[in-house]
Amino acid sequence: MIRPAGRPLTAALCLALSLTLSLGGLAGSARGQGLGGLQSGDGPLEINADDGIEWRRDSQQYIARGNARAAQGDLEVFADVLTAYYRSGAEGDNEIYQIDLLGNVRIASPGETVYGEVGRYDLDQAVMVLRGNNLKIVTAQDTVTARDSLEYWEELQVAVARGNAVAQRGNERIRADSLTAHLREDAQGRMEMRRIDAVGGVEIATPSEFITGNKAVYYVQRRFATLTGGVKVTRGENQLNGEYAEVDLVTGVSKLMAGPPGSASNQRVRGLLLPQQEPQAEGAQ
Repeated sequence: MIRPAGRPLTAALCLALSLTLSLGGLAGSARGQGLGGLQSGDGPLEINADDGIEWRRDSQQYIARGNARAAQGDLEVFADVLTAYYRSGAEGDNEIYQIDLLGNVRIASPGETVYGEVGRYDLDQAVMVLRGNNLKIVTAQDTVTARDSLEYWEELQVAVARGNAVAQRGNERIRADSLTAHLREDAQGRMEMRRIDAVGGVEIATPSEFITGNKAVYYVQRRFATLTGGVKVTRGENQLNGEYAEVDLVTGVSKLMAGPPGSASNQRVRGLLLPQQEPQAEGAQ
């Protein structure tokens, strides 16, 4: 008998979808299947491939090649090659401890699709990592992209987008060297996003403002962000400079301060405000 190490095989194949539930948007919570639902799924798992499925007993691998597809219920996982590694378990059966996805990786469920070139799920560490040039999460409202990796750390309930990470919803966008989403389980057992930590070259863009800083914390339910370190708030040709900012995306109000509340700072907030030019009358010289 082949079984996953400590959790259903479905969860091993699907944990990348948790990224769509965590980083998928500047505001909102998980929809559809939560992580708990994935772990408790017991429906049949279907695996097929154009070029067949290979069982390597000596190296203890299953390899599905050629447009490989693994599906359970509404969830589908695609790759050019899907490799599952197994070992002898404590009860004498075999357990899967690692799954690799190679080439044109796509993980899809109703409402969310995750794209990458290479993926690995380590069941022992409960960590899913996607890499490659086409790292992207697409939902009905949101798009998340990254240059280096998309990761999900199950035990920590943390999802991370690394390398020029961008989360976009409509005309609002947050960008940073890395975006880390902290999740929690709600009363219905669904995973929801609580907070996003943005580190390095942070940019928050709204229809009226462009705000930059070294670090930011975005509180999802409140749609409220704080930024620290070399903060600049730009609106049109006007700019404010300081070390700490509070940005309320609900009210559209931004506050810039010399430092966080209660901190002792010798710096001053600086501003460059350009008066609006009166429109010139037609024919005036």
